[in-house]
Amino acid sequence: MSRVSLEGQVAVVTGAARGVGELLARKLSARGVRVALVGLEPDALKQVSERLHTDSAHWYADVTDHEAMARVAREVEERFGKVDIVVANAGVATGGPFADSDPEAWRRVIEVNLIGSAVTARAFLPVLTESRGYLLQIASLAAITPAPMMTAYCASKSGVEAYAHSLRAEVGHKGVKVGVGYLSWTDTDMVRGADQDAVMRELRQRLPWPAGKTYPLSPAVDRLVAGIERRSSHVYGQWWLRGMQGVRGYLPGIIGTVGQREMKRFAPRLQGMRTGLVGAGGAADEESRATQRS
Repeated sequence: MSRVSLEGQVAVVTGAARGVGELLARKLSARGVRVALVGLEPDALKQVSERLHTDSAHWYADVTDHEAMARVAREVEERFGKVDIVVANAGVATGGPFADSDPEAWRRVIEVNLIGSAVTARAFLPVLTESRGYLLQIASLAAITPAPMMTAYCASKSGVEAYAHSLRAEVGHKGVKVGVGYLSWTDTDMVRGADQDAVMRELRQRLPWPAGKTYPLSPAVDRLVAGIERRSSHVYGQWWLRGMQGVRGYLPGIIGTVGQREMKRFAPRLQGMRTGLVGAGGAADEESRATQRS
């Protein structure tokens, strides 16, 4: 599929304060895109906005809050006159045994990653329909293959993948294209935060090549940008993820067998694992919710 110029287009990026969202905003801006940044860290968003090459603005909003996101959608259209691209990137993660997990953190992963993505799409679909635009939903390798100790994250990313595929069929006749972006372990605050737990780090390192390594952020984001330029239905942050689609039907059985062996090996070390959200983004989410409750 041929690429189209992004010059002069308007993109909304959620979870834009750091990691994939922040670098994606910068790379889109370098291609002439005007960018609306959305997230929970207003100071960080302001700093990102000030470093962009093109006109930009930022909004503080929780992607799970429909009223807040509907307001953001109205204000972004008023500010820029249109919206051509929406990247539903905001996400959080937690790890550890399901039986010992913090119910609030577990639920929050589903709320942000799945419900928040749907809220984002619901808020921006009217303006995307006007522009015949493109929605890129960020999923994960976790959508393709299950993994022990990652029940909430795998459930949320499997959910957004299925939801985005369903949505593509619904809105295609209106000229709106929907893509799913897949990323393996990529060098972000989220992955580094998960790696702070020795058990999670060692379990990941025991995954077979090429799934066990951490990949640099910039090449993965370059692939996302290329997918946006092509309005692709599937975008793969690492080259080998495309091949996983052909074997995904076999993966639950394999993981179920191998995972049992690994969990038995690590069982004596599972007590006392951290159960909250991981990384700086997780901390920002917890702080935002604590502020709202006070």
